[in-house]
Amino acid sequence: MPSLLFLQTCYPKKHLSGFQKRTKRKRIDKFIGTQKGAMRKSAVRNDTADNLDELDGNGAEEQQPAENETTIEENNAHATTINLSGRENPTSVDEQGSSPFDIYDPRNWDALDNKARDILIEKGPTREYNLVFETDNVGRHFSYAYYSRKLSNGEVSDRKWLVYSKHVNKVYCFCYKLFKSESSKSLLASEGLMEWKHLSEKLKLHENSVEHITNMNTWNEVRLRLSKKETIDKDMQQEIAREKERWRLVLIRIVAALKFLAKHSLAFRGSNEKLYQDNNGNFLGVIEMMAEFDPVMQEHLRRIKNSEIHHHYLGHNIQNELISLLGRTVKYSLLRIIKDARYFSVILDCTPDVSHQEQMTLIVRCVNMSSTTTKIEEFFLEFLKVDDTSGLGLYNVLIDSLKSVGLDVKDVRGQGYDNGSNMKGKHQGVQSRLLATNPRALYMPCACHSLNLTLSDMAKSCGKAVTFFGVVQRIYILFSSSTKRWQLLLDHVPKMTVKSLCNTRWESRIKSVQAIRYQAPELRKALLELKRTSTDDAKTKSDAKSLASALEKFEFLLGMVIWHDILFTVNMVSKKLQSKFVCIDVTLKQIEGAISYFKKYRNDGFATSLDIARSIAIDMGVQPLFAVKRRI
Repeated sequence: MPSLLFLQTCYPKKHLSGFQKRTKRKRIDKFIGTQKGAMRKSAVRNDTADNLDELDGNGAEEQQPAENETTIEENNAHATTINLSGRENPTSVDEQGSSPFDIYDPRNWDALDNKARDILIEKGPTREYNLVFETDNVGRHFSYAYYSRKLSNGEVSDRKWLVYSKHVNKVYCFCYKLFKSESSKSLLASEGLMEWKHLSEKLKLHENSVEHITNMNTWNEVRLRLSKKETIDKDMQQEIAREKERWRLVLIRIVAALKFLAKHSLAFRGSNEKLYQDNNGNFLGVIEMMAEFDPVMQEHLRRIKNSEIHHHYLGHNIQNELISLLGRTVKYSLLRIIKDARYFSVILDCTPDVSHQEQMTLIVRCVNMSSTTTKIEEFFLEFLKVDDTSGLGLYNVLIDSLKSVGLDVKDVRGQGYDNGSNMKGKHQGVQSRLLATNPRALYMPCACHSLNLTLSDMAKSCGKAVTFFGVVQRIYILFSSSTKRWQLLLDHVPKMTVKSLCNTRWESRIKSVQAIRYQAPELRKALLELKRTSTDDAKTKSDAKSLASALEKFEFLLGMVIWHDILFTVNMVSKKLQSKFVCIDVTLKQIEGAISYFKKYRNDGFATSLDIARSIAIDMGVQPLFAVKRRI
């Protein structure tokens, strides 16, 4: 009996046991199941929903199961096919069954198909910087220092194979996880490693192992063969490359349509999202127009018609994502210019939007040195939602916004706001709080706004000025409230029509005064004609008579000439202050010229204006005399 046990121990069995056979069969069946449909998924067929570009980037979309490849999303089940002629069978362009799937995240690598695996091998792992790593119970965490190791000769080598997943707070071996064998027991190849104690020793032990070196060689060899198109599935890779190129051309055209609509501030979507239907929006309309002339888009829409693809990048979610990506790219390019200049000024302004939310615009002014010609430019960065409009609240929003875009508040060299107390306040305003943080951030109030406030306060302090502008506004209201009256006005005043007064920008009132200043006789005739023809409307007849009498007063005519000269001069300076390229020396000359003009006007201007008013009164048949009040 002992000898029999000895023989059973020393010599292996000729046949496997039943348990071993079942285990082997399960392992083989599992392997066959993982390879099932791999060739069909990689090849380009008419009934597949494969999209290589979906897998290229962090915003990729997960492939749908094979049994759902010919179905349509439930809420769009009634939309079937499209006709490229544009008359029948509209098709919904909602993305069908798309879900975010990041192929660069190692936690998803067990679910990769052959195409995604090939793309990952070609491009290699990616690293996301500026991450805040999670700590364990004793305060240990992953560090960027683990991405490199120091060799015995003093050189520093990059561990390109090391990948960190921020979603699960684990590290993986890139090549080990992609090319692992069933017998591999390393956590770096399966579940991931999150034990940070003695991590350097574990990584060094791993990268010196035979399996890791073998997998590294496999990775480099497959990547080289893919780049040279010398793999065993060469024909398949060529077909995949053609499909990738087709999708690249489609995306170029989709992005071009997005840029066109965004540049011209046009709405993207309509009341439905179905191709070749009415009211499907500007975006789908541009795509339909492209398909009439461009074979690439025509082929793309044909595939949608035949349900050959589900991910077509025409749905509203893709539109929003592409708009966000384009906006982010523009913002990053502007931030690059600002950071190259280093020093900058900030300009803030608040206004409520249509949803009654207070919005604050953040504008940065700096020296643009990115081109051959160095120039000073202003860049709009973003809208900031404001809940607290006090000086402290606006200051906190500004500081948080600068930190979020990577700008240092210590590099601010100027700040410009309007004349609101919460902005310019000496003690609690934004400018005083920013000066306390950075004494070099000199405050400069908006010169155009200050000029506008000066003009507004000047006019409101004079009762005759208030009466004059009231008459101007009443003339506009009288004619604009009826199309028949407006046509009567055009018959008598063909050159310049009367315009409404602007309550905020006083210098723009020059257009309202100008229409009356140079057409007073014609406007008086229009009012008299309106008085004569308005037999059924007593109010219109009374208003026309009252306004005609106001125009006939010499005091009104003189005020009209004076206010035209004042507003014309102020408007010239205001336009210069608001110009895109303005220098401080030129601006100072403009302001000094305006001050000099008003000083001269105070001495000589009244007599000149009086002569002009007399000539207008004579043309109108009115006596150029001021009204004299009777004394009892």
